[in-house]
Amino acid sequence: MNGSDRGLSRRAFVRSAVAIGGASALSACLQREEPEDVPQAALAPDELPDRQHAWNEFLATDDHGNVVPPEHHLLLGLEYVGDGPAEIERERERLETALRTLERAYKRGNEGLAFTIGYGPNYFDRFDTDLPDGVDLPEPEALAPIEDPQLDEYDALVHLASDYGHVTLSAEEALKGDLDELNGLEIEGSLAGIFDVAERRTGFIGRGLPADNQAGVSGIPDGEPVPEDAPLFMGFKSGFRKTQASEDRVTIDEGPFAGGTTIHLSKIQLHLHQWYEQDSRDQRVAKMFSPTHAEDGLVEGAGHNLGDSSRVAEVGGSAADDARNEGTVGHAQKAARAREDGAPIILRRDFDSTDDDRAALHFLSLQRSIEDFVTTRRAMTGSDLTEGSVNSRTNNGILQYISVRNRANYLVPPRDRRALPAPNPA
Repeated sequence: MNGSDRGLSRRAFVRSAVAIGGASALSACLQREEPEDVPQAALAPDELPDRQHAWNEFLATDDHGNVVPPEHHLLLGLEYVGDGPAEIERERERLETALRTLERAYKRGNEGLAFTIGYGPNYFDRFDTDLPDGVDLPEPEALAPIEDPQLDEYDALVHLASDYGHVTLSAEEALKGDLDELNGLEIEGSLAGIFDVAERRTGFIGRGLPADNQAGVSGIPDGEPVPEDAPLFMGFKSGFRKTQASEDRVTIDEGPFAGGTTIHLSKIQLHLHQWYEQDSRDQRVAKMFSPTHAEDGLVEGAGHNLGDSSRVAEVGGSAADDARNEGTVGHAQKAARAREDGAPIILRRDFDSTDDDRAALHFLSLQRSIEDFVTTRRAMTGSDLTEGSVNSRTNNGILQYISVRNRANYLVPPRDRRALPAPNPA
């Protein structure tokens, strides 16, 4: 961080600090934010829910009951550096102590910290025992003919989220063993000697944050076209309450990992030059929601007026009919086909990114089974809708404007099994 950073808004500066990481970025971030305002935990670790992913009751909501996600996010891809199952037994308590330190240091939620740790197929492959029946954790794979992603092979993934950038950075430094104190508490335990941080990915979500961070970013045209009220780079709100699965729906409900869930993580590069420079406002609305949304003028600004639903179900009109008759099909109306008894089957906790100065989306979803994500992705791909003006990319929702660069799958155990779990614990 240097003198050139003084012209940045506070939010853009904090985003930049989180992306850079390390002690100097943390120090600079602390000078811009107000660390004394971050509360310590209101609940002892043993009073927290069994589910790591039980965030919603602790997060803010808007006037329509939609969950407001934390603004700053940090993903740590971890590689196990120990000697295997025998040593894992000895290291388990130290890792659990480190995670409990985070839980004691910060109140759970936007104004403090929310986090999870999950484990990939590579982690479990070192054991002689298979995962139990009912736990769906396949190796990641390409999910559409138009993509050729890198398949991540990290042993574990930590997801840290807070409205304060310095909280995510402090939690990271504490986990790495590089801090002695965290929000006034002595640090116990760390990842050191258990995991190395092989990759860090950062991002943000929230009204105005994409607009604050769009200048000079590859994938976004000059002229700062991202609207001020947009929570994401593509200019529209997502995560409506009625388009999200409940935490109950995405929770594994039986076996030794009951109370856990799975994560699918995609890194998606955005290509928004045509989106903002050639497509009209109505075309963007039609491709993001549905042609009816555009024709009837249902979306004001970023779509905050829609309330707690994208209104795809209410407006009617099938994706197949719109593809055939309108020559366009909307992203939201395609995804809405992947429902069970009318309810969504994945819970999105995705966020934008400018890592490497490229506009991207880290698409992080929770689901009971990775197959639920695959089902949703197939609906979004819309291979059954390609006729006339709709092909595998063009006029097929937002597929023309995104490229999947990475895919990964993780098992998120319940809290009592989150520290270096055995694949089939007793």
